[in-house]
Amino acid sequence: MSNVDHENFNWGILGPGGIARAFAKDLALLQGHTVAAVGSRSLDNAAKFANDFGGRAYGSYEELVADPNVDAIYVATPHPAHHDNVILALNAGKPVLCEKPFAVNAPQAQAMVDAAAHNSVALMEAMWARFLPHYAKVREIVASGILGQIHSVHADHGQRLADQGIARLIEPDLAGGALLDLGIYPVSFAHMILGRPSQITSRAVITDKGVDAQTSMIFDYDSGAQAVLTTTMIEQTPCRAVVAGLNGWLEIDRTFYNPAAMRVVLNDGTVTEYPNNYQGHGLREQAETFKQLVSSGKFQSEILTWKDTVDIMATLDTVRKQIGLKYPFEN
Repeated sequence: MSNVDHENFNWGILGPGGIARAFAKDLALLQGHTVAAVGSRSLDNAAKFANDFGGRAYGSYEELVADPNVDAIYVATPHPAHHDNVILALNAGKPVLCEKPFAVNAPQAQAMVDAAAHNSVALMEAMWARFLPHYAKVREIVASGILGQIHSVHADHGQRLADQGIARLIEPDLAGGALLDLGIYPVSFAHMILGRPSQITSRAVITDKGVDAQTSMIFDYDSGAQAVLTTTMIEQTPCRAVVAGLNGWLEIDRTFYNPAAMRVVLNDGTVTEYPNNYQGHGLREQAETFKQLVSSGKFQSEILTWKDTVDIMATLDTVRKQIGLKYPFEN
């Protein structure tokens, strides 16, 4: 692996799709990050991406991960490819930042984590919301105890996508459905606040292709708390989140997983506003966090540990089992 103490952290982009373009655009707002290479199964697609964002174009993932000038790989392929793509890069000794959802199921996620441990390289889920400034403030507010004991979390994520003809959202063999693409946000948010649930109750509306169009979940916790979470790809919803405790609540405005305004409302009538003055999309904090992680010689982030990622996938597995959502490529 190349030395990452130099001024620029050189990214290799694996899969030049829409999210990779958003990531590369956000990197331009950071000092010390460069797109050094891009790999696609189509050299033409890689060349188009390199033309827009710089870096060397490769017509295979194998060539990309073998590039000695690349410090880390950002995996931005569709969900079902993450497991193989990530392990390919880890086995080449490259640290990996992998798009969410990290994998399709918990066994895949565990295999990826095991490969990172075996190769002694950093691996992190690109659940970008976890690394945003307002999420850090949420963690700080909850930890301060000002809300009192937390008894409920409410979060929703709905977008009108089902009728837009987006293959990765509607096709079972691409791990489609609302849950993995959109539901990951409220599920990850609840996990950040309350940890892994002790009991899960879920119901869904299934499409004619057999993926979930809409899923509602209630998570129960040993503390007596509950999380009430909804996700849908049928229609647009407010996409807000609330964390409520004995002394008051924290509410995050639309869209809670993006940089957003929020406030703490206490039972005594005190309201503390946290305005949103963020610039950019929000994908760069995870990149900077990952650069610091790799530079420090650590393998996992304390903000989103390997255990967190595998636990979240296991939670999604339970929900999928309850709603009867199984993908054709799963055993």
